[in-house]
Amino acid sequence: MRSITKQGALEIAPYCGYHRATEGSDWIIQCAKKDDPRPLYILVWGLLDDLAQALHDAPEIQDKLRVYYIAGPNKKWGVNSHAYIERNFPNLWMIENNSTYRGWFNGGNQTGDLGNQSFVQTHIKGHGALGDFFCQFLEQTIKMGDTPSVAYLLRGDPEDPALPHWGGQFAPVHARPNAIFHRNTTLKDQVEMFTIIEFVFRGPVIDVDEDTPIFTMLVKGQEFPGYYVGHGEYRIRFMPKSLGKWSYLIKSELPELDGQHGEFVSVPESPHKYGRDPLSFPNWWSDCLEPELKEGIIAGAKTVNQWREEFLRDFQQRMDRCLPKA
Repeated sequence: MRSITKQGALEIAPYCGYHRATEGSDWIIQCAKKDDPRPLYILVWGLLDDLAQALHDAPEIQDKLRVYYIAGPNKKWGVNSHAYIERNFPNLWMIENNSTYRGWFNGGNQTGDLGNQSFVQTHIKGHGALGDFFCQFLEQTIKMGDTPSVAYLLRGDPEDPALPHWGGQFAPVHARPNAIFHRNTTLKDQVEMFTIIEFVFRGPVIDVDEDTPIFTMLVKGQEFPGYYVGHGEYRIRFMPKSLGKWSYLIKSELPELDGQHGEFVSVPESPHKYGRDPLSFPNWWSDCLEPELKEGIIAGAKTVNQWREEFLRDFQQRMDRCLPKA
């Protein structure tokens, strides 16, 4: 395992969306160029930074890749690499799972030993070193948000995201819901949840490396970096991961930027954006938005949790192999 484990990016990609090659990005390129007719599946559990770097350094590998991206909250930290891929590689085969993954631990059959906690207590705890290690995390519950990317490859035809899979079922997305503001926003401004928003501010003309953060945006106690892009223009991207009101405050040593603030409202995703202009993003899928496939407000979750008993029984059998021999 260690021989094929590589270090990925340790810093968030700057505004351009890529930074420098890493062991991880080089490994993606190396694997994609192997003499093997099969596609290379990339399961992204954090940010897209290493994938964006690999595509930047070797764009010819695009057609070989199949990307299953656990996006949602992860996406808000990797907005620059996401924007780079979207802008430069619209033909990339991509599943952008913003919410469907939550069906792994929301809804479905949770009776008896199939509950989020009861399953761990019955079928994981005491099952060798692996089971005991599992119980050190997640408060001993099944909150395995990245696991659906693996389960997608275990049951179902991986080449067709529109078909049922243990890891979810997805709809084509041909129009990406992005927004750009050249002013401070107000609560009259509405954007869809999971939209990448770009804020543009005016300031002094300065001489600075384009990869150096010049200001930060403070949102709900978290700070996000912003950059100078030239000609007195400063830009930052952000993504709301949930519904409701959002507010932000700009912090900078530049008085022209420091203290600027605004608000906006995040609203549910619109299915009307799906199915348009198939030439724009022909291989990009995301969560099914039909009401009957939601678990509460979680879009697409029922395309995963309908298989809960099947994939947990499979998990159970695998963990039973870790039981100490009598």
